Amino acid sequence: MAVTYSSYLKLEQLLSLQTPRAGELEHDETLFVIIHQIYELWFKEVLHELEYLQKVLRANDTPNAGATLKRILTILKTLVAQIDVLETITPLSFLAFRDRLESGSGFQSSQFREIEFILGKKGRPSFERYPEGSQQRKSVETRFAQPTLWDAFLHYLNASGYRVPQDQLKRDVTLPVEPSPAVQTILIDVYRKNPTVASIAERLVDLDEGFMEWRYRHVKMVQRTIGTKIGTGGSAGAEYLMKTLNQPAFPDLWAIRAEL
Repeated sequence: MAVTYSSYLKLEQLLSLQTPRAGELEHDETLFVIIHQIYELWFKEVLHELEYLQKVLRANDTPNAGATLKRILTILKTLVAQIDVLETITPLSFLAFRDRLESGSGFQSSQFREIEFILGKKGRPSFERYPEGSQQRKSVETRFAQPTLWDAFLHYLNASGYRVPQDQLKRDVTLPVEPSPAVQTILIDVYRKNPTVASIAERLVDLDEGFMEWRYRHVKMVQRTIGTKIGTGGSAGAEYLMKTLNQPAFPDLWAIRAEL
């Protein structure tokens, strides 16, 4: 049988996935389901691109690193823009089906947790919410043990002729990324003398800022929808999300601003 548009994209299966529970969906529930399924598809693509980005950085491949960062940043703009669509669901409309989510919560997105781990935001409790032995748990645990994007960038700096300290190149990758005065000294030199490498560093700042922007828009969306109520799945809702704001993934790139 010849490949068609529908068969290639498996549209019959894809378009049958908007029925997460038995019975007829509330009108706005269909939008809610589709938006979050789209988010998960984009998260899958972001993970795909972040894996490739780490590979090309370690290979000292500046052109492909820049192009990949540009793609991820463009996807991030789409993720933020989708919140505009989600905000068309009014608080009363959301309340009409909120109880049907039961224990379901965006906090349970294993793919977003993987993205956080790649960016260096690591914490063991982050994966202990997934059932032992589940595929989600295995994927998140695997990502937890792997080097981060920042580790790949440090190797890129080293391959570009900068003497990155060994304690940074061989750090414990299961720990969160911490500021390093030695790395900051290198970055200041990069920004002042090496525009090619500095351009990659700036795109990483854009990436960091993009995720912080997505978090901020997500917080405001939650606040306008459920206010200070407990979130779905028993999460702390907007109150918890507020605590995740202004926490950069690459602190050294922000710390050097006052020294340039």
